[in-house]
Amino acid sequence: MDVLVVIDMQNDFIDGSLGTKEAQAILPNVEEKIKNFKGTVLFTRDTHEKTYLDSREGMSLPVCHCLKGTKGWEINSRLKEYVKEEPIDKPTFGSRFLAEKLVEMNEAEKIESVTLIGVCTDICVISNALVIRSFLPELPITVDASCCAGVSKCSHENALEAMKMCQIEIEGL
Repeated sequence: MDVLVVIDMQNDFIDGSLGTKEAQAILPNVEEKIKNFKGTVLFTRDTHEKTYLDSREGMSLPVCHCLKGTKGWEINSRLKEYVKEEPIDKPTFGSRFLAEKLVEMNEAEKIESVTLIGVCTDICVISNALVIRSFLPELPITVDASCCAGVSKCSHENALEAMKMCQIEIEGL
């Protein structure tokens, strides 16, 4: 079984409070990748409460985003039809819940590979790739760079290089 993990393709990261032109630009690539993927597709959803600004992250990034139940928290409407099970809510960058789900899935049926796409390459994509690597060290992990966007072009490229050093395959360059 192959698994595609779509990281945080939510309105706030595309055209909302933390949206970028880069995130908007990858949306067609992301949709095409999901549509043509032969395997299981999982979505994650950055999820914050109203007390976000009081959190460690909120103090460092004082921009309210992905507040549970808001339009910004929702998976982008262009991708909603591909959500087959409830997205994995994650209160921080990397998700142990995602990694634990993959471990559970791997125990039921061997996972051959995991591919990650989404935003932000330099924060949540890299964090989840490394968390998955620590939970499933022998699992082939790929990141499709053509379906990822970072906070900036430079930080996106730096994250891709860092993931390469951690034996994560980068495709789509």
